[in-house]
Amino acid sequence: DAPESVYAPPAPPEEGSGGNEGGVHYDLTARFLNRYLFRGIMRFRNQQGRNNLNLQLDGTLSFDTGRYPHPFVEAFVNVDDDDSVSRFQEVRPTVGANWDLKPMLLSAGYIDYLFPEREKTNDTQEIYLRTAFDDSRLWNTSDPVLTPYLYTAYDFERYNGWYFESGISHDIPFEDYGLNLRFLADVALVVSNPLFRGSTTRDTGFQHYDVGMEATYSLNHALALSKRFGEFDLVGYLYYSSGIDPHLRADSQLWGGAGISFSY
Repeated sequence: DAPESVYAPPAPPEEGSGGNEGGVHYDLTARFLNRYLFRGIMRFRNQQGRNNLNLQLDGTLSFDTGRYPHPFVEAFVNVDDDDSVSRFQEVRPTVGANWDLKPMLLSAGYIDYLFPEREKTNDTQEIYLRTAFDDSRLWNTSDPVLTPYLYTAYDFERYNGWYFESGISHDIPFEDYGLNLRFLADVALVVSNPLFRGSTTRDTGFQHYDVGMEATYSLNHALALSKRFGEFDLVGYLYYSSGIDPHLRADSQLWGGAGISFSY
């Protein structure tokens, strides 16, 4: 007979568990927003003066490599059916990697900004680095409290300028209801970046701030779906963005919308 193990047998999986434990993960979000703001500015303004819904599709394919950086590829698309130039206003592929170095989470990558039928005036490229801090150790909590981050991007093609953003977020989960509320705030600084020039040649300074809330409701919880089939969520978005330096380009807008996300 085989010797008896000194270790306890593995516990049976909990009900509803058994999600994707492999090395490849997928995330897809589809949402409708009443406006499309990017770094505090409205990307496109409708020529008829109407606020049309923007359909945004955002998909990510990531690879779990254990303790090493996790590479990923991402594609973002913004669609407006009433755009007279191109319905596909922006296509934004990203290639990068995430690295969890507790308590720091690093993310770095390359972004290609593509604007169909507007290539000569809009297309550009940039590299970025995002550093987030898991502050749960400071507060002696099981989950992060504010998760402060610093995002740095450098446009090396069209604008040859810098964009810096720092922010915080706080989650309030209601686990019994499958609901999570996330409150967030950020502020941005630009340095020698002509994209943010307003009525003057000024291109350096504190450019805009955002405050907002994102509400996520688990469809797995509502429909008693096992996570082995993936995680489905309804997501609501509400933001307020406004400029800081009056000489820099920024828009003051209350905006938001709703969408559905799938991750596996």
